[in-house]
Amino acid sequence: MKYVLTGSLGNITKPLSEKLIGAGHEVTIISSKADKSADIKAIGAIPAIGSVEDVAFLTNTFKGADAVYAMVPPNWGATNWKQYIAGIGKNYAKSIKDSGVKKVLTLSSIGAHMPEGCGPVSGIHFVENELNALEGVDVKHLRPGYFYYNFYGNLGMIKNAGIVGANYGEGSKLVLSSTKDIATVAAEELLSLTFTGKSVRYLASDELTTNEIAKIIGTAIGKPELPWIDFKDEDALGGMIGAGLPLEVASNYVEMGKAIRTGEMMEEYHKNRPTVFGQTKFADFAKDFAMAYNA
Repeated sequence: MKYVLTGSLGNITKPLSEKLIGAGHEVTIISSKADKSADIKAIGAIPAIGSVEDVAFLTNTFKGADAVYAMVPPNWGATNWKQYIAGIGKNYAKSIKDSGVKKVLTLSSIGAHMPEGCGPVSGIHFVENELNALEGVDVKHLRPGYFYYNFYGNLGMIKNAGIVGANYGEGSKLVLSSTKDIATVAAEELLSLTFTGKSVRYLASDELTTNEIAKIIGTAIGKPELPWIDFKDEDALGGMIGAGLPLEVASNYVEMGKAIRTGEMMEEYHKNRPTVFGQTKFADFAKDFAMAYNA
């Protein structure tokens, strides 16, 4: 079969492509960076260099594919992040329709049921809607939890302030996902292509309270007393801006944190909680985190 994957050689797309190639299939990887071509070829895939903002490019690249894996790459310079994400969803929908693709797997997120109030994830809500409106196309949305690797963003806070924290609420429990586990599920879905209609699959690798997260990270880096600090929204915003994030991005992350705090982001997950979790636990990730911390 022929697959087209978005996401360049990212934390999900690269291992996903390797699984598909290992199973003997043809894989084309879309990347906006020409300097990724050699690396894409090195894993046995076909590079397609262009932008997900270019509908003609997407349409041409999608033609002849048995299935497409669609994710929205981050754009830290977007002046309206939600609108940008929704716009990429429109691009994907038009390109999929015009190219004749009949099977689409998307990278969505827990909280994508929320059309507003969940930061960038509310943008993904509209991506799902655009694809769900396609007639004659089977679409499955993967809704994983908070990525483990996002905690790398806390390295500076831990090193400089000796704390880890966010505005998620005191003692909140987070649904967490390993990108390795997401790639495994994505490969399973793409290799079988048994999904029909429009559907959602929730994914999780671990569920931990914020205090448990701090304990696991702290133990891994040799600071078992590392505290989790519950930030006020304004303090979380100021901290992210101080760390160099644009106001638009920081504001959206604060909004997502509020959705975690109120529990609204997790409402649909708890109604559809997976019976089988991914194999990579947060303690496994913490070993890699410790290597980065000590590097």
